[in-house]
Amino acid sequence: MNFSLEKKFGNIVVGIDEVGRGPLAGPVVAVAVHIKRSSWKDFLIKYPDIIKINDSKKLSKKIREKLYKILTKIISFGIGAASVKEIEEKNILQATLIAMERAYVSLKINADYVLIDGINAPKIKSNIKLVKKGDNKSISIASASIIAKVVRDNLMKKLACKYPDFLWDLNSGYGTKLHINKIKSLGITPHHRKSFKPITKMLR
Repeated sequence: MNFSLEKKFGNIVVGIDEVGRGPLAGPVVAVAVHIKRSSWKDFLIKYPDIIKINDSKKLSKKIREKLYKILTKIISFGIGAASVKEIEEKNILQATLIAMERAYVSLKINADYVLIDGINAPKIKSNIKLVKKGDNKSISIASASIIAKVVRDNLMKKLACKYPDFLWDLNSGYGTKLHINKIKSLGITPHHRKSFKPITKMLR
C-alpha cells in the first residue's frame, strides 16, 4: 500500500477508521492518523515490516500487533471512543461518528483533508473525503484501522478480567456462539448493548 490516494489531497492528510460497530459488548473506537510522507522511506529501511500495512481485518493478530508497536512509534495518531451508553442513546452510526470526531480532535492537527473510511461523514472542521472500503485504498486509513483494532482488543481484554465468563479477551465482545450462550445463561453486564440483536430479543 502506498500514498497514491493521499497525494491527491494535499500535504497534511489524515486518515480515520473505526473498530467495534458490530460487537454485542464494549465501546466503538476510532483512530485518526497522520503520516509524515517525507519520512516514510527512512521508516521503510528501519522498519521493513510496515510494507505489510493493510486493512486490519486482512492481517493476522501477530502481524497486526507488530505493526501497531511500530506505527505508534513513528506516526501521529489520536484515539476517540463512544461508550455503550452513547451507542444506546444515539444509535451505533451516530456513536461511530462521535468517536471519529473525538479521534480527530485528539490528534491535534489541522489537516488539508481528512479521509474517512465509509459513506458517512463526522462533524469535523476540515475538508472531508469519504472513501468506501478506504482501509483497502489508503495507507493512512489502513494504519488507523490497525491501531484502532489493537486498542479496542486490549480494552476488551481489561474488561474480561472483570467479567471473565464472557471471554471478551478472545471474542472482543463479538456475538460468537459461546458469547451468546453465556448471555443466555448469565444475563447481561453494563457493557452489553441492549439495543443489539439478539440481546434485545432475550430481554423481552
